[in-house]
Amino acid sequence: MPQTPLKTPTTTAVQVGQDRRRLRCAVVGVGRMGTHHARLYTEIEGAELIGVLDTDPRRCEAARQKWSARVFESIDALVEARPDAVTIATPTAWHRAVAEPLLEAKIPCLIEKPLAPDLDEARAIAEAAERSGVVLQVGHVVRYDPVTLAVQSLENFSPRFIEVDRISPMTFRSVDVGVVLDMMIHDIDVLLMLLGTEPQQIQANAVSVFGEAEDVCNARLTFPAGPDGVCCVANMTASRLALKTERKIRLISEDAYVSADFVKGSGTIVRKTANAEQIAEMRRRLEAGEDLSHVDYLGLVKVDLLDVGNAEPLKLQLEDFLDSVRRKRRPTVDVQAGFAAVRTANEIVVVARAAGSRMV
Repeated sequence: MPQTPLKTPTTTAVQVGQDRRRLRCAVVGVGRMGTHHARLYTEIEGAELIGVLDTDPRRCEAARQKWSARVFESIDALVEARPDAVTIATPTAWHRAVAEPLLEAKIPCLIEKPLAPDLDEARAIAEAAERSGVVLQVGHVVRYDPVTLAVQSLENFSPRFIEVDRISPMTFRSVDVGVVLDMMIHDIDVLLMLLGTEPQQIQANAVSVFGEAEDVCNARLTFPAGPDGVCCVANMTASRLALKTERKIRLISEDAYVSADFVKGSGTIVRKTANAEQIAEMRRRLEAGEDLSHVDYLGLVKVDLLDVGNAEPLKLQLEDFLDSVRRKRRPTVDVQAGFAAVRTANEIVVVARAAGSRMV
C-alpha cells in the first residue's frame, strides 16, 4: 500500500450516529484499564454497565459496590446474559480465550491493546471475528488522543522523518509482554494509521532486565515511498526503565516541523510558508558569506501552536465503539489494524533478537 498524506481525523465522537438506544455493556478484567472502561460505561449516554468478570474477587466486589454491577462467575454466564457490547481488558495472554466464545455468540467486543501476544493468537482472533461477522474493535486508545487527532488533521502534510519517544519508570504492570507490545505498540498503530502502510524495512535493538521480554527498545522503521517518491523514516524509542515519563512525537516534512507532547497535551508547528521571508533573507546573507553566528534562531522563526482539543481519549474510543455496534459498521480500529500492529511489533522483536540484543 502506498504512503499517503495525513488526513482529516475520522475518529472523533462528534461524528457518531444519532441512534442513542441504551446498550448493555460488560467488562472482563477490571484491573487498571478495565476499571476505567467500567466507569465510562456508567457515564456515557446510551450505555449501561450490567456486570463485570475478573479472577480477583476483590476487584469484582469493588465494582459491585461502586456501580451496583453484577459479578459474572464465568464466560458462559456472561454469554448467557447476552450483553450488547463487552470490553476485554484481561492480561494479553488471555485475550483469545475470552474473545472466542464471545465472538462465537455474536457479542461485539473491544479488546484492549495489543490484540494478542503473538501472530498465531492474533490470527485466531481475527478469524473468529470474521466468522462471527460482529464488531471487534482493538483498543488502540492513542488514536483518540487529542494530540493524535490534531496531527492527523494537518492538511497537505507528508512527513519525511518521524521521531517518537515513549518512556516511563517501571510500573510492573503488563509484564506478561515486552515493552514493544506493552508501550511501543501505541506508536506503531499511530504510525501505520498516519502513513497508511506497514514498514518495508526494520532495524531494532533491545535490552531485557527483569525477565525474558525486552524492557527497552529502539526501532528504526522505513516506510515505502509516497507519491513524491520519497520514503518516510520513523525512529521509535520505548522504555519502561526510565527515570521520568515522556511521550513525545516530532514530525518533519519539506514544509513544516511539528512537535507535540502527549503528557502536556500540547504542540507547536513551524511552517515554511510562515517563515518564507526570514528563510530567504538568511539564505541571501549566507550566500554572501556573512557570519550569522550571532543570530538568535529561536527569535527568528515564527512558531504556531498546534490546535489540540481537550477530551478524554478512552471516552472517545468507547463512544466510537458503541456507535459501530449500534450501526453495525466496521469499527475505526478494526481487527485488521490490530493484527497489523502486532505483526509489525513482532517483526521489531525478531529483528532485535537477530541483532544480538541482550534479551534473556
